[in-house]
Amino acid sequence: MKAGTVDAELAAIVAALDPPLTVVTAAAGGRRAGCLVGFHSQSSIAPGRYCVWLSVANHTYRVALLASHLAVHFLAAADLKLAERFGTLTGDRTDKFAGLAARSGPGGAPLLDQCPNWLVARRVALLQEGGDHACMITEPVAARCGGDFRPLRMSDARHLVPGHDSADRPETDGAGRPGTGG
Repeated sequence: MKAGTVDAELAAIVAALDPPLTVVTAAAGGRRAGCLVGFHSQSSIAPGRYCVWLSVANHTYRVALLASHLAVHFLAAADLKLAERFGTLTGDRTDKFAGLAARSGPGGAPLLDQCPNWLVARRVALLQEGGDHACMITEPVAARCGGDFRPLRMSDARHLVPGHDSADRPETDGAGRPGTGG
């Protein structure tokens, strides 16, 4: 990106915002998936809505398309190792849940026991306009706040190398829908 371009200027603004990181998990068809997410936000007060943007390259996206519910785990500053696991490994080749204590939450969404701050939400809409991330609009159905915490922020994990490049795209079934491969 060249200095002064819209992309460069937007990147500078977003870097200054330094968003908190989450791990989003989903389960469907006997598969569990999860990924590190920096794009997420409350999007409505009444009715309550929370949006997460998932990379269309990720295994988690393909599982989340089939899942009725997603779990959003809000990471604390001490959760860098968990961010590394869910952000640098790919569920295409690795069981990211191996060795982690997890239980099934509402709608079957996997809840990570080591994360005391989470919400589970029912997927109500999907917006995929062709970018490298798709917006999943959700309705919170359960939440837990384990107390005050300092969130793990994007700047804390900037050194992590994603399991998939943002330019990667999943295989499709010929009708533009993600396949199960990849």
